[in-house]
Amino acid sequence: MQPGMRNPVKILLIEDNLGDIRLIEEVFKDAQIDNQMQVALDGEMAMEMLRKEGEHSHAIRPDLVLLDLNLPKKDGREVLKEIKADKSLKCIPVLVLTTSTAEDDLVEAYQNNANCYITKPFDLNHFIRVVGIIEDFWLNIVKFPLNE
Repeated sequence: MQPGMRNPVKILLIEDNLGDIRLIEEVFKDAQIDNQMQVALDGEMAMEMLRKEGEHSHAIRPDLVLLDLNLPKKDGREVLKEIKADKSLKCIPVLVLTTSTAEDDLVEAYQNNANCYITKPFDLNHFIRVVGIIEDFWLNIVKFPLNE
């Protein structure tokens, strides 16, 4: 790689709502920082991708995880616990992006070392704005260690 060039920021979006996936992908597609997004539609798929198991053996290790809590097959709360308990994955920042406003979910997420907790706005324009703020902070300001 030439000096001054950055690798694309690799993002794993763990989300089962196809509308939310489309919106998040659209906002990140227009980001100023080059990024590469993979999507896991459920918690089991997410853990297989993170651990490069089975058909996901060639999945790219993400620099950042966007995690919904309410997922099929394996709940997002369980996914967060597994990521943060895994020595090889625990350093990956995990942003919880959920519709849950339950105080218990918020407390549990931080107790399990989530890097931030964001409630998805119901208003489309506000949702797009929030995703844009996530993109601005995590892609433009935050520095990630060099990755494989």
